[in-house]
Amino acid sequence: MPIDAQAEAALIEAVRRVAKDEILTRFRNLSDRDVKTKSAPDDLVTEADTRAEAALTKAVHDILPGTAVVGEEAVAADPSVLKMLGSDRVVIIDPIDGTWNFAKGLATFGVILAVAEKGETVLGLLYDPVLDDWVLARKGGGTWFCRPGQPPMRLTIGGDIAADVMTGVVPLFMFPEATRQRLLGAIPGFRRIWSVRCSCHEYRLAAQGNADFILTAGINPWDHAAGALAVAEAGGAVGLLDGGRYDPTITEGARLVSARSPEVLDRIRAAFFPLIDG
Repeated sequence: MPIDAQAEAALIEAVRRVAKDEILTRFRNLSDRDVKTKSAPDDLVTEADTRAEAALTKAVHDILPGTAVVGEEAVAADPSVLKMLGSDRVVIIDPIDGTWNFAKGLATFGVILAVAEKGETVLGLLYDPVLDDWVLARKGGGTWFCRPGQPPMRLTIGGDIAADVMTGVVPLFMFPEATRQRLLGAIPGFRRIWSVRCSCHEYRLAAQGNADFILTAGINPWDHAAGALAVAEAGGAVGLLDGGRYDPTITEGARLVSARSPEVLDRIRAAFFPLIDG
C-alpha cells in the first residue's frame, strides 16, 4: 500500500524534529566519549547517531505501525537486521549521513530516509538539518526541493555531456589502494572529480544538476536508496556498474552509478568498469 500524504508529511516532520532535538544540539558540542569508531579509524559513530536513530525508529513505528525499520546503527549492532530489506514495507534510515564531517565540526551532513516496498524504493528523503530544507522523491512522482512555508520546486536533469566537462563524485579514499591507483589514472579525462564524504549532499547535488554522476565504493541501502530514487525521478539514470539493475536489497558486491542521463550512465560504466575490482 503506497505511503499516503499524511504519513509522508509525518515522516518529514519526524526527521525535522529529531534533527533539531538530537543532532543539532550536539553539533560542535561532542566530547571525546561521545565519538567512537566502528570498522576503521575514520568510520565514526556519535551519541547523536545512536540517539537520532532510536528516536526516528520510534517515530516510524508510531506513524506506520508494523513497518520494518533498517537503520545503519542497528545493522552495525546486528547484521541480521538486513534481512528485513525484503519486507513488504521497510523504512531505511541513516540518522547522520556524513558522520565524519559532523564529528569534525563540518556542516556537510544530513539525514537520509527511504521507504521501500517489496524491494523497490518508493520514497526518498535527503534532509539538511543545518538549513532545514530537503529533497524529496516519490516513485512515479518526481523529485522536489522543499523549504518550510514555500511551494516545492520540481527538479529535472538530463542530457548528454562530454567527459572533459563532467563533474563527478568518486570517493577515492573508500576504494582499495590498487583500485585507487587505477582510478587516479582516469581522473584527468574529467573536468572535476571530488567527494564531500556525505551521500546525502552528493545526491542532492546530482538531483539538482550540479554533479553529472556518482560512482559509489559501497552499496549500503541507507546511503544510496533515497538518493538513487531522487536522481532517477529527476530524469537521470541509475544502475550497477556491471550493467545490472539496482534495488535496495543489494547490500554488497556491487558498485552503483547514478548519472544525469542514460548516455552518461553508459559512458561512466565504460570508463570505470575495467578499472574496478568487483
